Amino acid sequence: MKYDIIGKNGFEPTEAIKNYVTKRLNKVVSFFDPALILDVRVVLKVYKDHHKVEVTIPAKGIVLRSETSDQDMYTAIDKSVDKLIAQIKKHKDKLKSHLTKKGNQKVYSDEFETEAIEKEILASTLVKNKEVKLEPMSVDQALMEMEMSGHDFYVFLNEATDKVNVAYLRDDGDYAVIETK
Repeated sequence: MKYDIIGKNGFEPTEAIKNYVTKRLNKVVSFFDPALILDVRVVLKVYKDHHKVEVTIPAKGIVLRSETSDQDMYTAIDKSVDKLIAQIKKHKDKLKSHLTKKGNQKVYSDEFETEAIEKEILASTLVKNKEVKLEPMSVDQALMEMEMSGHDFYVFLNEATDKVNVAYLRDDGDYAVIETK
C-alpha cells in the first residue's frame, strides 16, 4: 500500500500529519480486500481562512473520493475519512455488485462484513434515552446554547409562543427552527 501525501499552496506536511493521515485512512482501506487498493493519494491545501483535504483512492474498477474543508487540518482529515466511510457503507451493495462484475471476486474484508452486520443490528435498537429540561428562552438564546453545547440541534421552550421548538444547524451553515403546534 502506497500513500502519496502532498502539500499545496506552500504547505509541507509534517511527519506527524503524514502519520495521522495514514493511520486514519488505514481504517477505510481495511474495509476492502488488500489486493483491491494499491495506492492512496491525499492532497492537503492551506488557504488563508481554511484547510482543504482531498482524498482519492483508485481501486480496481472504482475511484473513491472525498473533499472537505475546515479551519483545522486534523479536523478536515477526520471529515474526509468520515465522508469516505459513509459513502462506502451507503453504497455497500452497489459497490460489491459493480466490482464483482469487473472481475473482483472478493471485494470487502471479513472485518468490514462483520462490522456492517453488527451496525445493522445496533441500528434497530435504541441505544440512548436522554431527558431535557425545557427552559423558556428566546430563539437567539437557544442558538447560543446550541453553539455552546457543540450539538447541531437544541430543544427549548419558546418564551414568545410558550411552545416546544427545535433549533438546528442546516447543511448550508444557516440556522432554522421547528415549531410545534
